[in-house]
Amino acid sequence: MSESESSAPLPSRIASLVHAHFDALPTRSKPSIFPDGSREWIPMTGIVVVIGENTPSESLHCITITSGAKCLSASHIPRCRGLVLHDCHAEILAIRAFNHWLLTECHSLLTEERTAEQKTDSVHNNRPASPFIRRRQSKEYPNNAAGESTKWPPFELQPDIKLYMYCTCAPCGDASMELCMASQEDATPWEIVQEKESSTEESEGKMLDGRAHFSLLGVVRRKPARMDAESTRSKSCSDKLALRQVSSLLSCETSRLVAPTESAYLAGLILPEDEISQSGCERSFGENGRMKALAGRFWSGISSTTPGAGEVGYRFRPFQVLSVPAEQIEAQWRFAKMKKDSSALSTDGSEEFRPAVVSKKNRPGNVSAIWTAAPSYSHTCAALADTGSKSLPALNKTKTGLYENVINGVKQGNRATTPLARGASALSRAKLWGLVRNVIQPSACDGPIGPLEEISSKTGPGHSNHGSLGILQQHVLQSTTYGEFKQAIGGSTDPNKARADAMNDAKAVLKGWVPNSGDENWGLDELIDPRKRKR
Repeated sequence: MSESESSAPLPSRIASLVHAHFDALPTRSKPSIFPDGSREWIPMTGIVVVIGENTPSESLHCITITSGAKCLSASHIPRCRGLVLHDCHAEILAIRAFNHWLLTECHSLLTEERTAEQKTDSVHNNRPASPFIRRRQSKEYPNNAAGESTKWPPFELQPDIKLYMYCTCAPCGDASMELCMASQEDATPWEIVQEKESSTEESEGKMLDGRAHFSLLGVVRRKPARMDAESTRSKSCSDKLALRQVSSLLSCETSRLVAPTESAYLAGLILPEDEISQSGCERSFGENGRMKALAGRFWSGISSTTPGAGEVGYRFRPFQVLSVPAEQIEAQWRFAKMKKDSSALSTDGSEEFRPAVVSKKNRPGNVSAIWTAAPSYSHTCAALADTGSKSLPALNKTKTGLYENVINGVKQGNRATTPLARGASALSRAKLWGLVRNVIQPSACDGPIGPLEEISSKTGPGHSNHGSLGILQQHVLQSTTYGEFKQAIGGSTDPNKARADAMNDAKAVLKGWVPNSGDENWGLDELIDPRKRKR
């Protein structure tokens, strides 16, 4: 990094780092330019970990790079069987990719611990460390074997970490409604088509299309796809990011293993300055916006075990919305949606938006690129064998953990209409559940005794060998459907119950949240090649 870059504001440095990683992707992962002069555009998102922000040892680590602008229609969801991604907007893929990376980091650290213990015949001396996660320990026994916590989740993000999301365009939905109005040749809102009368469709009618009724602000919207396309039940990126201000970036799968400390929440959303509507972002994400009723609420159910870890639990944590100069983005991003008039604000800088005429010779790309960094330690695992990392060993000098191109929710070259395990993205529901199973009990990867099982049996005085981790293992291994796996195990100390309560309260405040249900009644046998199943 040059001296001028190192002295640039943090948002600009994060944006430059993300763009450098995307630029290093192969051409097949990028939008195309066609012989007739038309071209594709694509939104792109990256998640960057900042360690030791505002300290002499500050370091930036690009963890995920994703692009995409597509999502599935509501009628397609029941046919997915956990093998097809519902929502391929770049921001949503970035969150799923971050959780995949975090699960691989847990797996790599656990396996490295076990390997080190076998070599040294010592459980805790010289235990391998990760710059990103750490084990939670008991306050009573912080420095010895007895301090190993039997509570779950067993891990937490390092306390000196902050997470930032950079996007090349504003998230769709409520935060970008003013920008959406300004960008159309015809700013007339889409009309809501009266749907057939049924309880399901009447409830769906409460969730507005992305460009319907501009006069209604602060409400949940669904991704519209094309105006003439079948409707979806995928909530807008604005709504999903708002929900993450309560539930953290941790998914249902990852929250089984990683505790929701402050480090697990987004510290900032970084956007090009001409993609920020101040009023829209304040309304959608701000502490005095549509979610202000949740201020001060706290959902716990998780013991704070590690000294100095701070509060462990769920609460409304608004992130900052930070800007990057337009000239920097213009120089670094070739795949933006072209506009003849890209200015978003009136000449006096007020919130009165001027219409921007959009060129008709550009279209959204249909390929979604997915990349994540490699975990801290490299270990072979059956669940991680087909990640594309061999075809892309490094990206901008960063080792690759996952690399995929996705079309219509499945890996390029496969059909979403007849999904098979070999075509499922590593970010799909089935693959992430399978990854959790292999972290919990990775016998296929690391021998007959998995790391969590082995270490949880070495607890100190007064601790049960069949503590919360044993309950977690039992639940993960005995769940027969994805719907069962997502359910809270029960009891006031179950972290997933606290997560579910927090999310339900947040969805109630967000007004009009309709579940995108229909893809829960399947099991992990979906990951078995049909040709290898027993008849």
